[in-house]
Amino acid sequence: MNARIVYLGEAEQVPVPDDKDLELEIVKTLRKNCAEKEQPLALAFEAFPCNLQEQLNQFMDKSGSRIDGETLKSYTTHWAPQRWQEYEPLLMYCRENGVRLIACGTPLEVLRTVQSEGIRGLSKADRKKYAPPAGSGFISGFYSASRMSSMDVNALNQSVPFGPSSYLSAQARVVEDYTMSQIILQSVLNEGNNGILVVVTGANHVMYGSRGTGVPARISKKIQKKNQVVILLDPERQFIRREGEVPVADFLWYSAARPCNRNCFDRAEIARVMNAAGRRREALPQDLQKGLDLGLVSPEVLQNFFDLEQYPLLAELAKRFQGFRERLLADPKFLNRLAIEEAISITTTLLAQYQKRKENFFEELDYVITDTVRGVIVDFFTVWLPAPTLSFLSYANESDAADGLDALKGFLGSIPDNAFQKNLVGKDWNINHRFASVLVGGLKLSGVGFISSIGAVAASNILYAARVFLNPATKSKQQTRRSPILKTAVVYASFLGTSANLRYQIIAGVVEHRLSDQFASQPLLVNLISFVARTINSYWGTQQWIDLARLTKLQARKSDLPSVETQDPPTQSAVECNVIEEANADEIKNQ
Repeated sequence: MNARIVYLGEAEQVPVPDDKDLELEIVKTLRKNCAEKEQPLALAFEAFPCNLQEQLNQFMDKSGSRIDGETLKSYTTHWAPQRWQEYEPLLMYCRENGVRLIACGTPLEVLRTVQSEGIRGLSKADRKKYAPPAGSGFISGFYSASRMSSMDVNALNQSVPFGPSSYLSAQARVVEDYTMSQIILQSVLNEGNNGILVVVTGANHVMYGSRGTGVPARISKKIQKKNQVVILLDPERQFIRREGEVPVADFLWYSAARPCNRNCFDRAEIARVMNAAGRRREALPQDLQKGLDLGLVSPEVLQNFFDLEQYPLLAELAKRFQGFRERLLADPKFLNRLAIEEAISITTTLLAQYQKRKENFFEELDYVITDTVRGVIVDFFTVWLPAPTLSFLSYANESDAADGLDALKGFLGSIPDNAFQKNLVGKDWNINHRFASVLVGGLKLSGVGFISSIGAVAASNILYAARVFLNPATKSKQQTRRSPILKTAVVYASFLGTSANLRYQIIAGVVEHRLSDQFASQPLLVNLISFVARTINSYWGTQQWIDLARLTKLQARKSDLPSVETQDPPTQSAVECNVIEEANADEIKNQ
């Protein structure tokens, strides 16, 4: 009540809907107390660009020019669909109780221009209005950030949407802070020495208050520091303050009733889990230590990691290989699913091999082994690539990387592992991110298919040549037409990048990630669902490959095969790592 400006810093990485209820309660209490002291109360929203101030005035107007909530909503099409529902009660309360509304956000067209071209892309008028004066520097007048933790300094320059070291994103951040500070300052000065202004904004704009690099720091040059109060609502990052470090805020507000889940960071609970396991932070893998520093590791995830250490094989994989650790933390049943897929792959491959070769099975064991090994390798990647991961590594410190590589890493880190994956901590994937996931996953699987196909066919040809060299009689017994290496690789890569990619993304994202979560307490049922889904997928994929192979002339239909006296029928290695060209017993004997 003694402050002139009260900042409510909303969680940004993991938005908490309950924060909107909390904001409403705070505004109600402040209005009641202000009414007793006959002080005015105003509410500023970063979510409303400042060029919507006229619409907010009409929304508050009690005369005939007043607009209703639906009309005001039509001006917020840039919001996420649920955002209006969350803010509507607070807006309606202000309207009914005469709490003045202020739009303090940066206009969208200005923000987009800076994000794409930088401040120099603005017109002279816009630059004067929305950017700091030339020569003042981006942090002109800011207190030194040297007393903050290095993690926070990196967070202040975190880019959107592709992550590390984006200069344009840093400029956009400065424009947002400067715009808000100018509007807030003007509103406070217009009120004189009376009244309270509540500012609802993202936490990163107000962290460290007047000693940070955000809005309070800019305003503190014009008004006394004690007149500003920063409250972080359910903050995502908690730090143990060391001597000399700047306090992150004046108040940290935690909703005790909010259940803790995989997106919830609770330092006290983290400490309890660590003590129960008898482990120290320094003994954890580097990525988990980084996640703890960022406030991204929930107690549940940490407990899952310690549970893995009870099994020697899982403990060794999780300790030595980051890729396995990221997948096991996201899905503790990942190895179960991998084993199911490999078991189906090996079984169906050997059955198909035996059905084709019959009594020649053991004589042609080298080809059987070649096709089976390729099936094992490719099926490993069809499970590995679309599997959900939980990674805590940040590229913020990789400033030495080249810009192109830096942007590529950031892009790959900004999309989900499969198109149907649930949003993780700090991620808000839209339809574009999920579509990009399908494309990137397809390119990865195509590469695996191309390389594995060339390797399998080349190995088969080398083994055949070796057999002929060791036993020339083999050539007269087996006049086999060899598979075209390049054509087979291209067709197989295309098949894996399209059909197989989509099918395995659906299995990993829908069947084994979303559907299985509904039955997490019934592991037997979850494994059964996974087994049935993968068996059906293997059979269906086999049929698709046979049709494609026949269409591209890699396999011939029985009716299309020439007579055995004029030409030997072609052989084909395992299809989708499982299926061999169909041929009858007589043809095999002639071969």
